Amino acid sequence: MNRSFRARAGLLALMCVTGLAVAGRVDAQGTAASVGAKPDDAPRALVLSDQARRFLLLQYRGYPTEFMGCMIGSVRGRAVVVDRIAPADVDPAQSTATWVVPRQTCESAGWTGTVGTIHSHPSAERCWYFFPRTGVPSSDGVSFLSTAYPVDAIMCGDRIVWINRALAEQELTLTRPRSPE
Repeated sequence: MNRSFRARAGLLALMCVTGLAVAGRVDAQGTAASVGAKPDDAPRALVLSDQARRFLLLQYRGYPTEFMGCMIGSVRGRAVVVDRIAPADVDPAQSTATWVVPRQTCESAGWTGTVGTIHSHPSAERCWYFFPRTGVPSSDGVSFLSTAYPVDAIMCGDRIVWINRALAEQELTLTRPRSPE
């Protein structure tokens, strides 16, 4: 067992004991619900609709501060399918180039079918949930572990870094490759 795995396992155990970590599941209505952790069942794919991709690209290009959105969709087997991104309830004073805090949860803001949140890093830097080569969670990692959603995502330039309940970080390219002319 390597050091990083041991550190993550220890952190997860500590958070479970203290009640900070919950595993996300989505019920038949698409509502996130808190249940026991089963990392083997964690989603392995994040699929974005064309509308969600367009929204993210426009948001990312439009603001020098972090933005936050509610990923609306469903869990289908081992995939989380995001149909659209709804705006999170964020006070503009609570959004800077390196920080964003919602006023309330996506559900409290009236969104149903939320499968996770996504926020941007305008500088396209430090897009990780655990500091590199460690098992130490970043503020984004701590934030994800305190939610019931099955996934969380960071928009980082033309890519999305996302994490599931198995604490596996993955990347998804937002823009499709252009064909040579």
